[in-house]
Amino acid sequence: MAQEGRPLESGGVSPMMSAPASRTDTPSNLNPDAPPKRKQTKICVYCGSSPGKNSAHLQAARELGKLMAENNIKLVYGGGTVGLMGEIAKTVVSIAGPDAAHGIIPEALVKWERDDTYSSMKDENGYHVPEENVYGRTTVVKDMHTRKQQMAREVLEGGPGSGFIALSGGYGTMEELMETVTWNQLGIHDKGVCLLNIDGFYDGLLEWIKKSVDEQFVRGANADILVTATDAKGAIEALRSYKVTGDRYPLTWDD
Repeated sequence: MAQEGRPLESGGVSPMMSAPASRTDTPSNLNPDAPPKRKQTKICVYCGSSPGKNSAHLQAARELGKLMAENNIKLVYGGGTVGLMGEIAKTVVSIAGPDAAHGIIPEALVKWERDDTYSSMKDENGYHVPEENVYGRTTVVKDMHTRKQQMAREVLEGGPGSGFIALSGGYGTMEELMETVTWNQLGIHDKGVCLLNIDGFYDGLLEWIKKSVDEQFVRGANADILVTATDAKGAIEALRSYKVTGDRYPLTWDD
């Protein structure tokens, strides 16, 4: 977990295919001894499209967004512009610019998870998407499964410290969180999954996990697939230091 006074490790630039050397290459690109560029850290944040009753939830979204932006960590999120989703996206973009956030949303949810305070524009497929300079880049997809698949793929392509954080939310947040935990248990990915437990919001879930272990529905070590934090810094640090458990299923999956 977080240690006081320890600076957060920032990500690098987005991973790109290496281009062949040309006359326009800089000396550093032509130097065979130059260290490879680090992949940018990417964190997918699951959270509600509602602000919640307790203002602490909105504040947590702002704090997480601020810390991510200040440490060059790219936000991947559900593409909504209201509630906690909108708050964290606006915070990241206001500090780090539109390239720092990527929202992925199903077509059916566009009109429901949108803040009409800001104008929208049509993308290349004719979908109305929010202003990029406010919420970052938005990709509209056909269904919920594609949304989750694309969010996960971005994280898996990220650099050290990439992973998933769940802020407070409802059924949708819980479904995304549990599927991500299950994918880890089944060996589909090895990225960290962190529960940002604000004011005890997820205490009941943590008790359920303990009960599931006691009743032998969850293997003991797999209770640690989901790590916890109570503030933004702790959540980011938890992903940086994340280690997979020894009880995951040794399954092989197609790419």
